[in-house]
Amino acid sequence: MAACAARRCLSVLSRYRRAGVPSGLVVELRPALLRPVCGCRFQQDRLLSSRNRPEGKVLETVGVFEVPKPHGKYETGQLFLHSVFGYRGIVLFPWQARLYDRDVASPVSDKTETATTHGSKEVKGKTHTYYQVLIDARDCPHISQRSQTEAVTFLANHDDSRALYAIPGLDYVSHEDILPYNSTDQIPIQHELFERFLSCDPTKVPPFVAQETLRAWQEKNHPWLELSDVHRETTENIRITVIPFYMGMREAQNSHVYWWRYCIRLENLSVEVVQLRERHWRIFSLSGTLETVRGRGVVGREPVLSKEQPAFQYSSHVSLQASSGHMWGTFRFERPDGSHFDVRIPPFSLESNKDEKTPPSGLHW
Repeated sequence: MAACAARRCLSVLSRYRRAGVPSGLVVELRPALLRPVCGCRFQQDRLLSSRNRPEGKVLETVGVFEVPKPHGKYETGQLFLHSVFGYRGIVLFPWQARLYDRDVASPVSDKTETATTHGSKEVKGKTHTYYQVLIDARDCPHISQRSQTEAVTFLANHDDSRALYAIPGLDYVSHEDILPYNSTDQIPIQHELFERFLSCDPTKVPPFVAQETLRAWQEKNHPWLELSDVHRETTENIRITVIPFYMGMREAQNSHVYWWRYCIRLENLSVEVVQLRERHWRIFSLSGTLETVRGRGVVGREPVLSKEQPAFQYSSHVSLQASSGHMWGTFRFERPDGSHFDVRIPPFSLESNKDEKTPPSGLHW
């Protein structure tokens, strides 16, 4: 069992080391897990981090790694490192999503849910655990070029139908991206919501437990936070993952406008360096319209995906004058030799909530 656990940890940490970590961060495991280190030296049992001091030389103890769980769920209050983006975070609560993975052959059984859109092959959805988490504010500057730290947005509740507001340092993390650790620090994560949502109870495992404000916030904002469907597809070793979120409906010029947010991760599974150059979207609305969108890069960037920094994650928004629709498309990448190739964006549905209530206008406690 120890050997199996060690192999699992080494596999996960190899992805973590490829991704790069915040400045001065050193990763270490207990002796039974062979303790690979992200840095220039090995240490016993502990995770160490710099406080981003100018010299960048001083390391301070952060915590001790735990064995990742291949199955089951992490509890509220679990501290972790993100295995791809390298930031420190803490689990608030889990979401049970349906993962439609076009890289996995569909079983014959009809008992699982399916997703088909515009000629795509039928894909069986499987239950997969994601987590709502807080990101340590100290790590945000180091990941801002690879992952947006204000990606969770809401519609503002006033006359401007296009106004949005964001909750900084809030993210969704897949179960396999969690590298759990523990800490004796009573406030191990720096985030303005940490002490509002969690309190320290040394008799519990993990020792950070949900306060009533977290439970109330989750209940009141559930429709706008809920993660339900995840879509994934790989083309030429570039894996695209899409998570759509319904944001609500607004009235504009005597018509209803429905809004969605979608989060996309682009991940290079090879050692070849590639750069995103163009996006090409097709957006179908239930009203019968089909829109084509082309442009350079995404969110004003043309990210490079390399062995050292294999992933880029961003969020964007779309609105329709209908209660549902579909989106699909391609990303065009460039190789070092100047050649290009297209990567498919898995098709996904845009569905509204039939029992919709007014979206929140701020943080509700």
